[in-house]
Amino acid sequence: MAQSTITVRRPATRRRVTFLVTAAALAGFDLSAKAWAQSNLAGNPLEGGLLDLRLAYNPGVAFSFAAEAPSWIVITVTAAITLAVAVFGWRTAATSGRALTLAIGAILGGATANLIDRAADKVVTDYLHTGWWPTFNLADVFIVCGGIAVVVLSWRRSEQDQKPEIAT
Repeated sequence: MAQSTITVRRPATRRRVTFLVTAAALAGFDLSAKAWAQSNLAGNPLEGGLLDLRLAYNPGVAFSFAAEAPSWIVITVTAAITLAVAVFGWRTAATSGRALTLAIGAILGGATANLIDRAADKVVTDYLHTGWWPTFNLADVFIVCGGIAVVVLSWRRSEQDQKPEIAT
């Protein structure tokens, strides 16, 4: 009996560690990119054709939503959302597959990086500029790609659940 308990916990622990390491690594990568952008792009954008590197600051959230709101409200709400993602990811990672664990880890990593960046000076540092889309950062990419992956994985899962089992 004790043997099976150890066997059940080990994969759940491994998945949770994967979730946290993914979030921490992606947050660290984005925060490093933001630090590089602040020290190298101020007044000196780099044009790359489809994607330019151009320093910008966003006091709001996505698409500058709530830019006029007091910063403490924006920080409190984003911290609460980030905490909810962390709790959801922790609980989900115990039983989910690797792809879903990584997707939620990407969302948490991006949210954490933007929260840490915002807490420092009340704005989020953006540095990826297309010319046809608002300037954004890697944390935003992680959040969006992670969100899309969660939706696709959930959709695929619900399709598999609806398939009738074939008796042999």
